[in-house]
Amino acid sequence: MTVLADLLIRQIAATGPITLADYMSQCLLHPAHGYYTTRPPFGAEGDFTTAPEISQMFGELLGLALAQSWLDQGAPAPFTLAELGPGRGTLMADVLRATRSVPGFHDAAQITLVEASPALRAAQTQRLHPCPLHHLDVADGLPDQPLFLLANEFFDALPIHQFHFDGRHWRERLVGLRDGKLALGLSDPLPTPPATPAFADPAPGQVVELCLAAGPVMQAIATRIRRHGGVALIVDYGGWRSSGDTFQALRRHAFADPLAEPGRADLTAHVDFEALADLAALPMRYDEQGAVLRRLGIDARAQRLAQNMPADRLQSHLAAHRRLTDASEMGSLFKVLALHGPGTPPPPGFV
Repeated sequence: MTVLADLLIRQIAATGPITLADYMSQCLLHPAHGYYTTRPPFGAEGDFTTAPEISQMFGELLGLALAQSWLDQGAPAPFTLAELGPGRGTLMADVLRATRSVPGFHDAAQITLVEASPALRAAQTQRLHPCPLHHLDVADGLPDQPLFLLANEFFDALPIHQFHFDGRHWRERLVGLRDGKLALGLSDPLPTPPATPAFADPAPGQVVELCLAAGPVMQAIATRIRRHGGVALIVDYGGWRSSGDTFQALRRHAFADPLAEPGRADLTAHVDFEALADLAALPMRYDEQGAVLRRLGIDARAQRLAQNMPADRLQSHLAAHRRLTDASEMGSLFKVLALHGPGTPPPPGFV
């Protein structure tokens, strides 16, 4: 049993079951025992690998897409170049390298990273040295100016509430105790379900997941883009509308029991992109990651990088390209939501 498991069991025994959202928050961000506050989650030594860690091409192409949108919107200066949940700083490093030849882009950019983990903040500062960085705990503090933002695998880690329809009533999924151990259960019937399209005309057994934590984040992004212009590119796994139980745990690059070792596994859920778009209420585009990367030129970039590459590196490079774009891997599971200001063109990569 982990230390956090013992704390949660004591809490639930004293005050009753907690929501899935509360459980996820404790497991991921507990200040002393949370997953993101106590360990490096990325790469071979961690529990999962994100697209920027797979290949530099991902960050290069998204960075150039942001830079082109910045040019299309009149090259405003200064502007916020932001990333939500920047991990070890790999994505932002690739963005900055790819855009260094864009006239005026770096001079006008104020780099802002929304990151709650002290350990990851330190890694980002080291990786991006000597670039001046501004760290924020939450997106509410983003500067009130043009915003060009990336969020890769950020929203999937936000806590979710999960609801089940039993044929007559909606009930919320709770974490309680059974025989002294953590166990999943359901609440009493809800008086009324949340007023979102995902809850309309339910079938018996239907499951809907709702990410209330996404609301303040999307409002912060949308307010700045609506007032001052900009673009947000949100990349994550999920679909257009929440449907089904997608709550999961990852440990050592494999699925795990989400209740087995609180604080030692990454907890995530698929992103409901329809809900994010509704929260933003901005002009938007939405497509699969593979399709967007191909329109941005990943095939040509892969071929250029492959020239004169040693055989051992070439195989790894080709595998990375396939992993990012192929429909059987990340190409269709991951989606991209692009938000832009009223009266401005969508970013490159979208039709």
